[in-house]
Amino acid sequence: MPKRATTETRPQPGQPISLKTLGEYLNLSPATISLVLNNAPGVRSIPQETRDRVLEAAAKFDYRPSFYARSLRKRRSFSVGVLLPDLNDHYATEVLAGVEEVLMEEGYFYLLASHRRKADLVQEYPRLLMERSVEGFLFIDTILEDRFHLPAVAVAGHRRIEGVTNVVLDQKRAAELTLRHLYQLGHRRIAFMRGGSYSSDADDRWECLMTLAREMKIAPPPELCARLDLRVSTPEMGFATANELLESGEDFTALVAYNDVTAIGAIRALMNHGLHVPEDISVVGFDDIQAAAFHNPSLTTIRQPLNQMGAAAARVLLQRIRGQATFPEIVPIHPELVIRESTCPPSPKRTRARRH
Repeated sequence: MPKRATTETRPQPGQPISLKTLGEYLNLSPATISLVLNNAPGVRSIPQETRDRVLEAAAKFDYRPSFYARSLRKRRSFSVGVLLPDLNDHYATEVLAGVEEVLMEEGYFYLLASHRRKADLVQEYPRLLMERSVEGFLFIDTILEDRFHLPAVAVAGHRRIEGVTNVVLDQKRAAELTLRHLYQLGHRRIAFMRGGSYSSDADDRWECLMTLAREMKIAPPPELCARLDLRVSTPEMGFATANELLESGEDFTALVAYNDVTAIGAIRALMNHGLHVPEDISVVGFDDIQAAAFHNPSLTTIRQPLNQMGAAAARVLLQRIRGQATFPEIVPIHPELVIRESTCPPSPKRTRARRH
């Protein structure tokens, strides 16, 4: 007659349980149980009935493999470091959502740090994350200066750094979509917001816009070009910059904002000056964050597939960590123009007023 398990050796639901204890309960070797729970090669040699018993017992006693044991065994931490400018940054959080989805599917954890666009923190945080044994880095809208000793992927990275794969939007195509849309509507006096040097996209986006504006013979005078100075990811950036443009006294019928957040702030500034969007001033944003479609008026904008960009970056990073393939320095992403309520042809009254 088989010996019955005593209450001392029988695991109790809700209590911590080891692989050894689970093996004793099932009268199976820990190796067999590990094969089943990890769906490892060779598991098909184990009878289905046995596999079902293992899975049922693991669920009953809420057995979870030891992360530390797995890490020591495979010499892996199964974690990556993610750096972004600000936890309140709409662009970064939407990219992060795509990153998160892929990492969860692949059984990876991430350690997140916001550097607030401070150069010393951009340098220091990777070192701190390496001390916590991350296997790679993912940077979102972060200006990098140096190479890293671990696999790294940068979303909106424009500097060629050895060992870093850049996931970048085609800024030249984005400029074409923006300016040709406004030009076809009839706009010729267009004001522009230029991103600050702390934003990784700023210089490339500006150069593409200005190059095309010169080709189309609608290059703006200096008075219609305003740089964003505030280092905050809120509509306040666009509000202050739009006020600066309006106070210059230069007339314009359209405004190209740096992104959707600054476009929202700019629209508030225009309204405060008694102007209507788009009847008096058309406004174009950039990014197509979730709020863009629900703002009043809804924003015409350049859509970056932010979630997809984050997912693509995470997949590339994990493939590089696993050494599965080699990768180009740049992974291009294609933009899309989304036309909504914030743009229309310029008002005939404003056009006549400029002629007089």
